[in-house]
Amino acid sequence: SFNHFRALQESLNQNFMLIVTHREVQREYNLNFSGSSTIQEVKRNVYDLTSIPVRHQLWEGWPPSATDDSMTLAVSGLSFPCHRLTVGRRSSPVQTREQSEEQCTDVHMVSDSDGDDFEDATEFGVDDGEMFGVASSALRKSPMMPENVENEGDALLQFTAEFSSRYGDCHPVYFIGSLEAAFQEAFYGKARDRKLLAIYLHHDESVLTNVFCSQMLCAESIVSYLSQNFITWAWDMTKEANRARFLTMCTRHFGSVVAQTIRTQKTDQFPLFLIIMGKRSSNEVLNVIQGNTTVDELMMRLMAAMEIFSAQQQEDIKDEDEREARENVKREQDEAYRISLEADRAKREAQEREMAEQFRLEQIRKEQEEEREAIRLSLEQSLPPEPEEESTESVSKLRIRTPSGEFFERRFLASSKLQVVFDFVASKGYPWEEYKLLGTFPRRDVTQLDPNKSLLEVKLYPQETLFLEAKE
Repeated sequence: SFNHFRALQESLNQNFMLIVTHREVQREYNLNFSGSSTIQEVKRNVYDLTSIPVRHQLWEGWPPSATDDSMTLAVSGLSFPCHRLTVGRRSSPVQTREQSEEQCTDVHMVSDSDGDDFEDATEFGVDDGEMFGVASSALRKSPMMPENVENEGDALLQFTAEFSSRYGDCHPVYFIGSLEAAFQEAFYGKARDRKLLAIYLHHDESVLTNVFCSQMLCAESIVSYLSQNFITWAWDMTKEANRARFLTMCTRHFGSVVAQTIRTQKTDQFPLFLIIMGKRSSNEVLNVIQGNTTVDELMMRLMAAMEIFSAQQQEDIKDEDEREARENVKREQDEAYRISLEADRAKREAQEREMAEQFRLEQIRKEQEEEREAIRLSLEQSLPPEPEEESTESVSKLRIRTPSGEFFERRFLASSKLQVVFDFVASKGYPWEEYKLLGTFPRRDVTQLDPNKSLLEVKLYPQETLFLEAKE
């Protein structure tokens, strides 16, 4: 029906918040999907975040009705608006790379005593370097992001882990996922849930990087302000391939002017902090903050951006509330209209049923009348002829009064059976199943007598007045 279709349409347009826990690393992702997304799309997205290929994903928490990956979330039975799921890696009988590497390491440690010396030497080297003020970046083993990374979610997982190991755990919560997914999270929810997007662009070769990360980004006031008001996304510009990739994204999402601005920044102007506001038509870069700043200045610029954003957000909330109010009124009107249509339809159906019932009863009545008439006619035709007044045989003259007060008379041979009188009365429309024939003197019910006896035998001779009375 149309209403069922409308309800389905609405649920397809609704947004579901999936809270997905990655079991092995005990990490939680809040993912927004529209009702028209498929389970397959969710699983692919989770692959982007966790690097667990779809076929190796082991899930808990899908409703029993979610039987097929091609289903949309709207019909899969998820609880709205939030649903919790857990994903882990299916343990495969094939040995994983890490396990085999561990075993190799063990064998190496047992068979080759140089391993220990080598490790000590490395430790000593690090201390030495620090003693002589060598830039610590030169001694770092792992980069912030792998080069030529396939998947942005994977890159950000490594970025977060490396950032924590260098600068400690008090740092902004970096969004794990593609830049598009970060836009979705920041800009495309309900107006009152939207946030600004902050993009942190890291560069390992800049002399400002260590100070910026440890003093600014890890300052509690900044971490707390960002987590309340911003979605923070990061990228590492150190490697050429990653830099080129970001500039391509930048051109696509913010236009060539912003991309050119970032392209022309010198290494020692990094790190950069971009503040982005989602607009209906395009995303607007409110601020590009360079690495040589102070905590207070960074905080002031974040707050200034928030002021612009809040004004816009208030307008958007007002617009959205008005739109929702209009939609609610329209929904209520549609519902009232539906109810009145439903009532009209029910009334019409009741009338149709009543007419059909009347017609049926009328048909039955007609059929019964036709049947009675046919019986009456056949009785009329089968009556023996009325004897003449001057008949040589004995004749009995009967006068019969109907319930309405009319009389009819007829002569019968006295030798006729009583049944002939009953048939005569029935041929006048008074069948003996419905009417009693009563005698006056003595008062008696003639219909109770034996119909095979003659009129003479039942003393209806030479004449008698009888009257008809309806049976109870």
